[in-house]
Amino acid sequence: MAEKKQAIYPGSFDPITFGHIDIAKRALTLVDNLIIGVGINSEKKELFSADERKILISEVFKNNPKVSVISFDGLLIDFAREIGVFSVLRGLRAISDFEHELQLSSLNRHMDNRFDCFYMMTSEQYSYLSSSMVKEIARLNGDVSSLVPDNVYKALRDKYHHV
Repeated sequence: MAEKKQAIYPGSFDPITFGHIDIAKRALTLVDNLIIGVGINSEKKELFSADERKILISEVFKNNPKVSVISFDGLLIDFAREIGVFSVLRGLRAISDFEHELQLSSLNRHMDNRFDCFYMMTSEQYSYLSSSMVKEIARLNGDVSSLVPDNVYKALRDKYHHV
């Protein structure tokens, strides 16, 4: 029996958007299992806690047994070692994303040569989309219903008290 192909899709996902979901769904045509790694970064001011983000993402993929959601704190390479998965998926929107991702990937590979990254360009309709922009629009009572799944839309409205 062939070994299953697995990949980690790391990010803050604060919150998950249709752009993230598009990348994850397309990646599932390439791998057998996708581990969405919800990063905890004490340097960032996050709107949703790691547990809240895990719940929101798990709800989105609840009917897909090929997706698991795990939060991690610390270095991505340490998380990869902990779960024994060294293929990492990253989504790219623009050249500036690539420059940053190339640096991170190179540093991780320097720390452990088993580490390998593959990149997927975001679909054109999501090339402008970021979690930061979604939060800003939601904070100002704008309509983000076309940018995030229903459960995330409701959670954003609850956070910003726009019920």
